[in-house]
Amino acid sequence: MLSPFLAYFLSLVVLCRIACSQYSSDQCSWRGSGLTHEGHTRDVEQVYLRCAQGYLEWLYPTGAIIVNLRPNTLSPAASLLSVCIKPSAESSGTHIYLDRLGKLRLLLREEDQAEGRVHCFSIQDGALFIEAVPQRDISRKITAFQYELVNHRPGADPQSLSAPCQPCTDTEVLLAVCTSDFVARGNILGVAEEEDQTSVTVSLSRLYRQKTQVFVSGGGRAKRWTGFVKMPSQCRVKPGDGEFLFIGTVRFGEAWLSCAPRYKDFLRVYQDAEQRGTNPCHLDTD
Repeated sequence: MLSPFLAYFLSLVVLCRIACSQYSSDQCSWRGSGLTHEGHTRDVEQVYLRCAQGYLEWLYPTGAIIVNLRPNTLSPAASLLSVCIKPSAESSGTHIYLDRLGKLRLLLREEDQAEGRVHCFSIQDGALFIEAVPQRDISRKITAFQYELVNHRPGADPQSLSAPCQPCTDTEVLLAVCTSDFVARGNILGVAEEEDQTSVTVSLSRLYRQKTQVFVSGGGRAKRWTGFVKMPSQCRVKPGDGEFLFIGTVRFGEAWLSCAPRYKDFLRVYQDAEQRGTNPCHLDTD
Protein backbone atom coordinates (compact mmCIF):
# COMPACT_ATOMS: atom_id res chain seq x y z
CA MET A 1 0.00 0.00 0.00
CA LEU A 2 1.24 3.45 -0.87
CA SER A 3 2.09 5.81 1.95
CA PRO A 4 -0.08 8.96 2.18
CA PHE A 5 2.92 11.10 1.15
CA LEU A 6 3.71 8.98 -1.91
CA ALA A 7 0.05 8.89 -2.95
CA TYR A 8 -0.07 12.69 -2.66
CA PHE A 9 3.17 13.03 -4.67
CA LEU A 10 1.88 10.78 -7.45
CA SER A 11 -1.38 12.71 -7.61
CA LEU A 12 0.64 15.91 -8.12
CA VAL A 13 2.57 14.26 -10.96
CA VAL A 14 -0.69 13.25 -12.66
CA LEU A 15 -2.14 16.75 -12.26
CA CYS A 16 1.05 18.26 -13.64
CA ARG A 17 0.93 16.03 -16.71
CA ILE A 18 -2.69 16.98 -17.34
CA ALA A 19 -1.91 20.69 -16.99
CA CYS A 20 1.18 20.44 -19.17
CA SER A 21 -0.72 18.59 -21.88
CA GLN A 22 -3.35 21.35 -21.92
CA TYR A 23 -0.68 23.96 -22.66
CA SER A 24 1.53 21.88 -24.94
CA SER A 25 0.48 24.06 -27.88
CA ASP A 26 1.99 27.27 -26.44
CA GLN A 27 4.01 27.89 -29.58
CA CYS A 28 4.07 29.71 -32.90
CA SER A 29 2.29 27.06 -34.95
CA TRP A 30 -0.02 24.12 -34.35
CA ARG A 31 -0.79 20.95 -36.28
CA GLY A 32 -3.46 18.59 -35.02
CA SER A 33 -5.94 15.97 -36.12
CA GLY A 34 -9.64 15.52 -35.48
CA LEU A 35 -9.01 11.80 -35.33
CA THR A 36 -7.65 12.25 -31.80
CA HIS A 37 -11.15 12.97 -30.54
CA GLU A 38 -13.30 11.26 -33.18
CA GLY A 39 -16.25 9.78 -31.34
CA HIS A 40 -16.10 12.77 -28.98
CA THR A 41 -17.36 15.30 -31.50
CA ARG A 42 -18.50 17.70 -28.79
CA ASP A 43 -15.00 18.05 -27.41
CA VAL A 44 -13.46 21.50 -27.66
CA GLU A 45 -9.67 21.71 -27.54
CA GLN A 46 -7.84 24.88 -26.49
CA VAL A 47 -4.90 25.93 -28.68
CA TYR A 48 -2.51 28.70 -27.57
CA LEU A 49 -0.34 30.49 -30.14
CA ARG A 50 1.94 33.19 -28.75
CA CYS A 51 4.05 34.51 -31.61
CA ALA A 52 3.95 37.40 -34.04
CA GLN A 53 3.29 34.97 -36.89
CA GLY A 54 2.81 31.29 -37.58
CA TYR A 55 0.33 28.80 -39.02
CA LEU A 56 -2.38 26.35 -38.02
CA GLU A 57 -3.22 23.07 -39.73
CA TRP A 58 -6.14 20.93 -38.52
CA LEU A 59 -6.42 17.62 -40.35
CA TYR A 60 -9.73 15.72 -40.56
CA PRO A 61 -11.59 18.21 -38.36
CA THR A 62 -14.25 16.96 -35.95
CA GLY A 63 -15.81 18.81 -33.01
CA ALA A 64 -14.24 22.22 -32.46
CA ILE A 65 -11.08 23.98 -31.34
CA ILE A 66 -10.57 27.40 -29.75
CA VAL A 67 -7.45 29.20 -30.95
CA ASN A 68 -6.09 31.86 -28.61
CA LEU A 69 -3.74 34.25 -30.44
CA ARG A 70 -1.61 36.44 -28.22
CA PRO A 71 1.79 38.19 -28.39
CA ASN A 72 4.62 36.49 -26.49
CA THR A 73 5.11 39.55 -24.29
CA LEU A 74 2.48 41.45 -22.34
CA SER A 75 2.32 45.24 -22.65
CA PRO A 76 -0.39 47.92 -22.78
CA ALA A 77 0.23 48.23 -26.54
CA ALA A 78 -0.81 44.60 -27.06
CA SER A 79 -4.47 45.60 -26.82
CA LEU A 80 -4.02 47.72 -29.98
CA LEU A 81 -2.87 44.80 -32.13
CA SER A 82 -4.88 43.28 -34.94
CA VAL A 83 -4.85 39.63 -35.98
CA CYS A 84 -4.78 38.80 -39.69
CA ILE A 85 -5.34 35.30 -41.04
CA LYS A 86 -4.86 34.02 -44.58
CA PRO A 87 -6.50 30.63 -45.31
CA SER A 88 -4.83 28.29 -47.76
CA ALA A 89 -6.57 27.65 -51.06
CA GLU A 90 -7.25 24.05 -49.95
CA SER A 91 -8.70 24.97 -46.55
CA SER A 92 -12.09 23.32 -45.91
CA GLY A 93 -14.16 21.35 -43.44
CA THR A 94 -14.92 24.09 -40.89
CA HIS A 95 -16.61 27.39 -40.21
CA ILE A 96 -14.48 30.00 -38.38
CA TYR A 97 -16.02 32.31 -35.78
CA LEU A 98 -14.82 35.00 -33.40
CA ASP A 99 -15.53 33.99 -29.81
CA ARG A 100 -15.78 36.87 -27.35
CA LEU A 101 -16.96 35.86 -23.88
CA GLY A 102 -18.98 32.98 -25.30
CA LYS A 103 -20.68 35.04 -28.02
CA LEU A 104 -19.90 33.84 -31.54
CA ARG A 105 -19.65 36.01 -34.67
CA LEU A 106 -19.10 34.37 -38.06
CA LEU A 107 -15.78 35.33 -39.65
CA LEU A 108 -15.36 32.77 -42.46
CA ARG A 109 -17.69 30.14 -43.83
CA GLU A 110 -16.22 26.94 -45.21
CA GLU A 111 -16.76 28.00 -48.82
CA ASP A 112 -15.06 31.39 -48.22
CA GLN A 113 -11.74 29.93 -47.14
CA ALA A 114 -10.70 28.67 -50.59
CA GLU A 115 -10.53 32.30 -51.82
CA GLY A 116 -7.33 32.69 -49.78
CA ARG A 117 -8.11 36.30 -48.89
CA VAL A 118 -6.69 37.96 -45.79
CA HIS A 119 -9.14 38.72 -42.99
CA CYS A 120 -8.22 40.94 -40.03
CA PHE A 121 -9.82 41.72 -36.69
CA SER A 122 -8.89 43.44 -33.46
CA ILE A 123 -7.16 41.21 -30.92
CA GLN A 124 -9.81 42.40 -28.45
CA ASP A 125 -12.54 40.77 -30.57
CA GLY A 126 -11.68 37.45 -28.94
CA ALA A 127 -10.37 34.01 -29.86
CA LEU A 128 -11.05 31.96 -32.99
CA PHE A 129 -13.70 29.29 -32.57
CA ILE A 130 -13.22 26.78 -35.39
CA GLU A 131 -16.13 24.36 -35.74
CA ALA A 132 -16.05 21.27 -37.93
CA VAL A 133 -18.83 20.96 -40.51
CA PRO A 134 -20.47 17.50 -40.15
CA GLN A 135 -19.17 15.29 -42.96
CA ARG A 136 -19.65 11.67 -43.92
CA ASP A 137 -16.07 11.53 -45.16
CA ILE A 138 -13.54 13.70 -43.30
CA SER A 139 -10.48 12.15 -44.96
CA ARG A 140 -10.16 14.95 -47.52
CA LYS A 141 -10.78 17.87 -45.19
CA ILE A 142 -8.00 20.10 -43.83
CA THR A 143 -8.38 23.55 -42.30
CA ALA A 144 -5.17 25.57 -42.67
CA PHE A 145 -4.21 29.22 -42.41
CA GLN A 146 -1.29 31.54 -41.72
CA TYR A 147 -1.64 34.28 -39.12
CA GLU A 148 0.18 37.49 -38.26
CA LEU A 149 -0.20 40.01 -35.46
CA VAL A 150 -0.26 43.50 -36.95
CA ASN A 151 0.59 46.78 -35.25
CA HIS A 152 -1.39 49.44 -37.12
CA ARG A 153 -0.78 53.14 -37.41
CA PRO A 154 -3.12 55.29 -35.28
CA GLY A 155 -6.42 55.74 -37.10
CA ALA A 156 -6.05 52.57 -39.16
CA ASP A 157 -8.93 50.15 -39.59
CA PRO A 158 -8.22 47.04 -37.45
CA GLN A 159 -10.09 44.94 -40.03
CA SER A 160 -7.73 46.00 -42.81
CA LEU A 161 -4.23 44.82 -43.63
CA SER A 162 -3.18 48.21 -44.96
CA ALA A 163 -2.42 51.62 -43.50
CA PRO A 164 -4.84 54.56 -43.88
CA CYS A 165 -4.48 56.67 -47.01
CA GLN A 166 -3.71 59.98 -45.33
CA PRO A 167 -0.04 61.05 -45.47
CA CYS A 168 2.16 60.29 -42.47
CA THR A 169 3.07 63.17 -40.20
CA ASP A 170 6.72 64.17 -39.90
CA THR A 171 6.94 62.43 -36.53
CA GLU A 172 5.38 59.24 -37.94
CA VAL A 173 7.84 59.20 -40.84
CA LEU A 174 10.89 59.57 -38.59
CA LEU A 175 9.68 56.77 -36.31
CA ALA A 176 8.65 54.52 -39.21
CA VAL A 177 12.17 54.75 -40.66
CA CYS A 178 13.42 53.07 -37.48
CA THR A 179 10.74 50.43 -36.98
CA SER A 180 9.35 49.40 -40.38
CA ASP A 181 10.01 46.15 -42.23
CA PHE A 182 11.38 47.94 -45.28
CA VAL A 183 12.81 51.38 -46.05
CA ALA A 184 13.86 52.25 -49.60
CA ARG A 185 14.45 55.19 -51.89
CA GLY A 186 13.24 55.10 -55.48
CA ASN A 187 10.72 55.85 -58.21
CA ILE A 188 7.27 54.67 -59.23
CA LEU A 189 7.31 52.81 -62.55
CA GLY A 190 3.68 51.81 -62.84
CA VAL A 191 0.35 51.34 -61.10
CA ALA A 192 -2.03 48.40 -61.53
CA GLU A 193 -5.52 48.33 -60.05
CA GLU A 194 -6.57 44.97 -58.64
CA GLU A 195 -9.86 43.82 -57.12
CA ASP A 196 -9.57 45.60 -53.77
CA GLN A 197 -6.01 46.92 -53.78
CA THR A 198 -3.45 48.74 -55.88
CA SER A 199 -0.11 47.22 -56.86
CA VAL A 200 2.67 49.76 -57.40
CA THR A 201 5.79 48.78 -59.34
CA VAL A 202 8.87 50.50 -57.94
CA SER A 203 12.50 50.86 -58.95
CA LEU A 204 14.87 51.48 -56.04
CA SER A 205 18.21 53.25 -56.05
CA ARG A 206 18.83 52.63 -52.34
CA LEU A 207 17.56 49.80 -50.15
CA TYR A 208 18.16 50.69 -46.52
CA ARG A 209 16.40 47.68 -45.01
CA GLN A 210 14.06 44.83 -45.89
CA LYS A 211 12.82 42.20 -43.44
CA THR A 212 12.39 39.58 -46.16
CA GLN A 213 13.41 39.65 -49.80
CA VAL A 214 10.42 41.43 -51.31
CA PHE A 215 12.67 43.55 -53.54
CA VAL A 216 15.17 41.86 -55.87
CA SER A 217 18.41 43.17 -57.30
CA GLY A 218 18.62 43.78 -61.02
CA GLY A 219 22.37 43.23 -61.04
CA GLY A 220 24.83 45.25 -63.10
CA ARG A 221 27.15 48.06 -62.05
CA ALA A 222 24.37 50.55 -61.39
CA LYS A 223 22.81 48.51 -58.61
CA ARG A 224 19.04 48.85 -58.41
CA TRP A 225 16.19 46.82 -56.96
CA THR A 226 12.68 46.28 -58.25
CA GLY A 227 9.49 45.02 -56.69
CA PHE A 228 5.88 45.73 -55.85
CA VAL A 229 4.23 47.52 -52.95
CA LYS A 230 0.53 47.18 -52.12
CA MET A 231 -1.90 49.94 -51.18
CA PRO A 232 -5.66 50.20 -50.68
CA SER A 233 -7.43 50.92 -53.96
CA GLN A 234 -9.12 54.00 -52.46
CA CYS A 235 -5.74 55.72 -52.10
CA ARG A 236 -5.74 56.33 -55.88
CA VAL A 237 -1.99 56.51 -56.32
CA LYS A 238 -0.66 57.69 -59.68
CA PRO A 239 2.75 57.38 -61.32
CA GLY A 240 4.79 60.49 -60.67
CA ASP A 241 8.18 62.01 -61.32
CA GLY A 242 10.78 62.36 -58.61
CA GLU A 243 12.07 60.15 -55.85
CA PHE A 244 10.13 58.82 -52.88
CA LEU A 245 11.04 57.19 -49.60
CA PHE A 246 9.00 53.98 -49.45
CA ILE A 247 8.34 52.76 -45.91
CA GLY A 248 6.12 49.87 -44.92
CA THR A 249 5.45 46.41 -43.57
CA VAL A 250 5.71 42.89 -44.98
CA ARG A 251 2.50 40.88 -44.59
CA PHE A 252 2.24 37.29 -45.78
CA GLY A 253 5.23 37.83 -48.08
CA GLU A 254 3.91 41.06 -49.63
CA ALA A 255 5.15 44.63 -49.13
CA TRP A 256 2.44 47.02 -47.90
CA LEU A 257 3.09 50.74 -47.97
CA SER A 258 2.77 52.77 -44.76
CA CYS A 259 4.40 56.08 -45.72
CA ALA A 260 5.79 57.45 -48.98
CA PRO A 261 6.99 61.06 -48.66
CA ARG A 262 8.90 62.61 -51.50
CA TYR A 263 12.56 62.06 -50.73
CA LYS A 264 13.43 65.78 -50.80
CA ASP A 265 10.68 66.43 -48.22
CA PHE A 266 11.89 63.59 -46.01
CA LEU A 267 15.47 64.85 -46.26
CA ARG A 268 14.41 68.29 -45.02
CA VAL A 269 12.49 66.81 -42.07
CA TYR A 270 15.33 64.41 -41.23
CA GLN A 271 18.03 67.08 -41.34
CA ASP A 272 15.94 69.47 -39.19
CA ALA A 273 15.43 66.72 -36.58
CA GLU A 274 19.14 65.86 -36.74
CA GLN A 275 20.11 69.46 -35.96
CA ARG A 276 17.73 69.45 -32.98
CA GLY A 277 18.98 66.04 -31.82
CA THR A 278 15.48 64.52 -31.92
CA ASN A 279 15.98 61.80 -34.54
CA PRO A 280 14.96 58.42 -33.07
CA CYS A 281 17.59 56.63 -35.21
CA HIS A 282 20.21 57.23 -37.89
CA LEU A 283 19.72 56.80 -41.64
CA ASP A 284 22.61 57.19 -44.07
CA THR A 285 21.35 59.92 -46.39
CA ASP A 286 24.66 60.52 -48.23
